[in-house]
Amino acid sequence: MKKPILGKQTFLTDNTERILSFEKFVKDVYDKNKDEKPLYTGRYFVIFREGVSGSPRAMSFFKSECGLSVANTREFSSAPIDETQIGDADALIYEDLGIALVGGNEEQIKILETAGPGYIIEPEKIVYVPDEMPAVMNIPSTWGIDVTQAMVSRYTGNGVKIAVLDTGFDATHPDFLSRNVVTNSFVPDETAEDMHGHGTHCIGSAAGNIDVNGMRYGVATNASIYAGKVLSNEGSGAQAWILNGITWAADNGCQVISMSLGSRVFPGQSYDVAYERAAQYANSKGAVVVAAAGNESRRSMNQFSPVGSPADCPSILAVAAVDSNLNVADFSNRGINPSGEVDIAGPGVEIYSSWPMPMRYRTISGTSMATPHVAGLTALLWEKYPNWTPHQVMSELRKLAKRLAVSNMDVGVGLSQAPVDQIV
Repeated sequence: MKKPILGKQTFLTDNTERILSFEKFVKDVYDKNKDEKPLYTGRYFVIFREGVSGSPRAMSFFKSECGLSVANTREFSSAPIDETQIGDADALIYEDLGIALVGGNEEQIKILETAGPGYIIEPEKIVYVPDEMPAVMNIPSTWGIDVTQAMVSRYTGNGVKIAVLDTGFDATHPDFLSRNVVTNSFVPDETAEDMHGHGTHCIGSAAGNIDVNGMRYGVATNASIYAGKVLSNEGSGAQAWILNGITWAADNGCQVISMSLGSRVFPGQSYDVAYERAAQYANSKGAVVVAAAGNESRRSMNQFSPVGSPADCPSILAVAAVDSNLNVADFSNRGINPSGEVDIAGPGVEIYSSWPMPMRYRTISGTSMATPHVAGLTALLWEKYPNWTPHQVMSELRKLAKRLAVSNMDVGVGLSQAPVDQIV
């Protein structure tokens, strides 16, 4: 399979001097030109209008008309999808999604583009860790656990599997040594170890417990953790890797799939069909999928960006970020496009959570931080209602949300809350 051409994301180093140099970090990251990041990998998705039933016809067309060598996800029935195992293939058919990833040459792509109405051709996106804002000082603050009522809920996510698809996980982190953690890397030639930091931070918010001083920072403290590495150590990845992670999590019975990642979306742009097919597949397997709305807005400068991809998909809950005063975070994106509404909000400003050793903890901000809070709260609901469907859980999540004095374009139904049983 043709290797994707990726961009690079800012690396959040453990260098204390850089962390404390707040103004310089803002200048380098927060105020940088958002257009600097490349958008596409050079590969393409072919969407079968017939859905999964179109796979046999597509395979025949790829081989006979385009001269493509074809692999099929059925070859990975007993193991996660691994691009390194299909190095000789020009195309990979996702049998359960009704799509194909194609890395052919320019001539072959032209043939696909003229293949007729049975196929939709879309360029594969480069996916990034959203730009985060560091706190001025790395001060422990777990206000998000309090404001969402996770602290007073009797539910802990026990018996629920949460998948966090991100930059991996630090398996040596002392706070998780007694936890059930399953890891897998979908990034070719990289292990599941988190050499970036973002994934470990998100996992801590979703399903961590207490820090070395006994301060709680995680929501679903007893949930089982599935850490899927879909973004490289440099903080970027190919869209196919995210699809591979979603199907892996769904096939492993994860009831929550959390994605603090995305690609920029422009005004008027529709959602990505490949992501929507994957989310629908996850729903059918019993999973609720949540994703970060994105951090491209600069509200203080009157700049608003649409909800990013994949959060803009109808079958994925888009999560906005609020601060401790329940105001919308300056960077949090808005529901501008008809198909890309904000669904719900979570704590996303100055969030303290786990970080790869030896640093151990870090405080940063972003819709990336809000998303795992909502993922953890969703796990608490799954524990309370283990026989419900994803649709019922999402409906209850919306019903429990704390209404805010802010437009639903910015926070959806409001701030996500934990289920707290009333004493009768």
